[in-house]
Amino acid sequence: MTDKYAVFGYPIKHSKSPRIHALFAEQTKQALTYTAEEVPAESFEITAKAFFQNGGKGLNCTVPLKELAFKFADHLSERARFAKAVNTLILQNDGSVLGDNTDGIGLVTDLTGNHQIGLANKRLLILGAGGATRGIVSPLMAQHPVEIVIANRTVDKAINLAEEFRELGDNIHGCGFSDLENQQFDLILNATSASLSNDLPPLPKGILAPNGCCYDLAYGNEPTAFVKWGLENGAAKSLDGLGMLVEQAAEAFYLWRGVRPKTQPVIELLNSERK
Repeated sequence: MTDKYAVFGYPIKHSKSPRIHALFAEQTKQALTYTAEEVPAESFEITAKAFFQNGGKGLNCTVPLKELAFKFADHLSERARFAKAVNTLILQNDGSVLGDNTDGIGLVTDLTGNHQIGLANKRLLILGAGGATRGIVSPLMAQHPVEIVIANRTVDKAINLAEEFRELGDNIHGCGFSDLENQQFDLILNATSASLSNDLPPLPKGILAPNGCCYDLAYGNEPTAFVKWGLENGAAKSLDGLGMLVEQAAEAFYLWRGVRPKTQPVIELLNSERK
């Protein structure tokens, strides 16, 4: 019988995940199906239980289900525990379900592997203090940056989020956007939803260090408002999150199948389709 996988989300119809996993399966000669299922938050638990009871082997969960998947899992990886959110559920041999979060490792792999952007000894700024930020902090801290600053409109939210990660190191701080004056960062990551409405967080002039880079966790067929901001402000590289999407999918595929697919051909194909 062919193994079943799926992505749950709401909305989900624009998801590239089924295509990405089909390409991975073809490349690695794995027999599996992967579908996109529209699942509202209130139906998540019952639908996920039914999926695993009916032979499902693994699930991806996207907005707004990652916190619910965190509660659903019987066991958690350390990175999921820190993220308080799960985007990958893996059926174990004993019938229990492991929850993991591959977002952060997907981001780090795209930055360091695909784009040769080093993170060690660099100053990183993360815009936004929501679930997207929570999912990436732990793997970013593992790269030994000099400092990570989380900036958010609601200042307390940024400060409290930074505090949660203090056990990983004391080089993380939270602040408001107005506190960014007269500071410079080697990498600015946009983890707000502003790009979806073609909007920008309020960033002071001169905040990007010489040869600094910008990265938007969101992606689209056109450059996002933040990617454009990076280019206008002299970024050496200003990128969106398509590579992160493929890399986090590859990590999930590896957790499910024990085989690591090649991501470069898939990223190149998806990039060519949005020209």
